[in-house]
Amino acid sequence: MKTKKFLLPEKEIPTHWYNVVADMQNKPQRLIHPQTKEPLKPEDLYPLFAEELARQEFNETDRWIEIPEEVRDKYKIYRPSPLVRAYGLEKALDTPAHIYFKNESVSPVGSHKLNSALPQVYYNKIDGTTNLTTETGAGQWGTALAFAGKAFGLEIAVYMVKISYEQKPYRRSLMQTWGAQVIASPSMSTKSGRKVLTERPNYQGSLGTAISEAIELAMQTPNCKYALGSVLNHVSLHQTIIGLEAEKQMEMAEEYPDIIIGCFGGGSNFSGISFPFLRHVIKGEKSMRFIAAEPASCPKLTRGKFRYDFGDEAGFTPLIPMYTLGHNFSPANIHAGGLRYHGAGSIVSQLKKENLIEAVAIPQLETFEAGVLFARTEGIIPAPESTHAIAAAIREANRAKEEGKPKVILFNLSGHGLVDMSAYDQYLAGDLKNYEIPEGEIEKNLQEE
Repeated sequence: MKTKKFLLPEKEIPTHWYNVVADMQNKPQRLIHPQTKEPLKPEDLYPLFAEELARQEFNETDRWIEIPEEVRDKYKIYRPSPLVRAYGLEKALDTPAHIYFKNESVSPVGSHKLNSALPQVYYNKIDGTTNLTTETGAGQWGTALAFAGKAFGLEIAVYMVKISYEQKPYRRSLMQTWGAQVIASPSMSTKSGRKVLTERPNYQGSLGTAISEAIELAMQTPNCKYALGSVLNHVSLHQTIIGLEAEKQMEMAEEYPDIIIGCFGGGSNFSGISFPFLRHVIKGEKSMRFIAAEPASCPKLTRGKFRYDFGDEAGFTPLIPMYTLGHNFSPANIHAGGLRYHGAGSIVSQLKKENLIEAVAIPQLETFEAGVLFARTEGIIPAPESTHAIAAAIREANRAKEEGKPKVILFNLSGHGLVDMSAYDQYLAGDLKNYEIPEGEIEKNLQEE
């Protein structure tokens, strides 16, 4: 009988995260202080982030960073996650490619986001923080932080992008079940939210706006810090547990990936699946392709510009060297809410700049077509974000068929879509459409910076 799932025992949960920056020949450019315009130092972030997280953000020398035992203990709830051979999908595509996926949907919150939420809450707890604020797009990150907050005893407030707040009520319910306060963004509870609503009363929100609101609340609340679910280096670091497990599991399968794929919003799950494998390419030991699959409606890697930009709309965050569409970019109201972000993290941006990774932009209808095919062949209904990775994997599997070359493809199934069924309802009813941004609109938005 052929093996479908490759499972690691709990004792194989990695003891360390992998810091790719230590192996990069050209390090990412430093973050810039928004007021002084000087390179940021770890202590500049202490008012907003836990001190250990700030140190991790700037760590360019330590290749391996130890995972605290308390965090590894919580990881046991759902880790190690399975590596799965997609035999059904391969058969449907009639491809010579071998397709594997890392199933991060098995976490209690249904996505990979818990990999960073748990350590972030833990480090804040040992600093004496009692409250955390954050933003969430589709709700995966907010859900993860709500669960982690309850696990370690911190109070959580989540600004949820308004369009997702309305489209995905059950993600809101999950957060509230785990004790978090959830506010639709933009809101009237912050100065930045009120400014947006005054200028655009019907605005459906963006991650940039939600970040501004969460940071503003954190800065004004005693004993409160802020947590971010993507983009920053320490988030990518925590997510490398995905690829580290996957590397061991690929050895169990007696294969090694030629192509590694992750959907792309700010970079957390793409970094998680790819960075541990990328270290072998950087060292000249292996040859692989790494593909970031982003929405055609929010194409920062494929059509954005590499420059310093704010991570939020109001300009509270440090200036980040990133591929960006401009921090004032208003994304289309697609269902892959977690990917509706204007910029890419500094590490991924540097890797893209050096052509160590690739990027593809995929239309919404193609992603849902891929998601339905995956559900019908593998039994798992994927999150709208994850369907971008599936669509890219299908493209590569079809290319392998056309070329008559067997390829080993690994993608990250970043989460399930069981609370995203309204999106599938609209797709199956024929009510969804593609969104393509005119080049002039991108240029205009970047000129307004």
